[in-house]
Amino acid sequence: MSILHRLDINTNLAQKILTGFIQDQIEKAGMKGAVIGLSGGIDSALSAYLSAAALGAQNVLAVRMPYKTSSQASLIDAEAVIEDLGLPSVTVPITDMADALIAQFPEMNRLRKGNIMARMRMVVLYDQSAAHGLLPMGTSNKTEFLLGYSTIYGDSGVALHPIADLYKYQVRQLARAVGVPAAIIDKAPSADLWEGQTDEDELGFTYDAVDQVLFLLVDERYTVDEVVEEGFDRQFVENVWRRVKANHYKRTMPNVAKISRRTIGHDFLYLRDWVGH
Repeated sequence: MSILHRLDINTNLAQKILTGFIQDQIEKAGMKGAVIGLSGGIDSALSAYLSAAALGAQNVLAVRMPYKTSSQASLIDAEAVIEDLGLPSVTVPITDMADALIAQFPEMNRLRKGNIMARMRMVVLYDQSAAHGLLPMGTSNKTEFLLGYSTIYGDSGVALHPIADLYKYQVRQLARAVGVPAAIIDKAPSADLWEGQTDEDELGFTYDAVDQVLFLLVDERYTVDEVVEEGFDRQFVENVWRRVKANHYKRTMPNVAKISRRTIGHDFLYLRDWVGH
């Protein structure tokens, strides 16, 4: 049973919308361009291709931030994107930064270490943002956001998210259309936190499987029962929906306790791009 065809997008229209979005956000922020963490994976590669198309390659700084356990193949794939697009780039290893904290807690598990790596990478991106007048670009997709498969104030702590309304299946579609190298599109998705780590092994299911369930629950507003009636396993659907709800806090700004008559997030609700007096 597959409904993946229902997730198909018009890639030409999607590219036009997303490049326009990137141009608009950079202009309104008064920045010179974008800085992007390039991991060698499909999400950051697609974000780089869209950014280069929107801003010009010379205005997109690619930053590779390997940890000592990162895959060498990922660095090579990131370099392929840099060379293909002609991006300015810098490589900033995060091993020493991360290990300074990790070493203080010998019992630290992989989850904690991975969170530290993600946040160290965002420290580097914001430093490069300040150094060059560039807006930090997000590379997370809709599937990751809904599942909470991201590090708050790590890979989710950016200034704009161009591909966060695309499911992983749609990311692959658009990546093919814009010319991302096939080797990057076809390899197993990974956060590149340690050698051999893959997203789907950690999640316990494939992106194609969960994308279909998320599409029905979120975009089509199906109930859990209605998704099950489409032929999906009940326990799987319930677990996915539970995860979406539990991780809602990662997708919103921190709640502000209301004291005054006009409170940020409650009554003071101007659009983030509002300009006026």
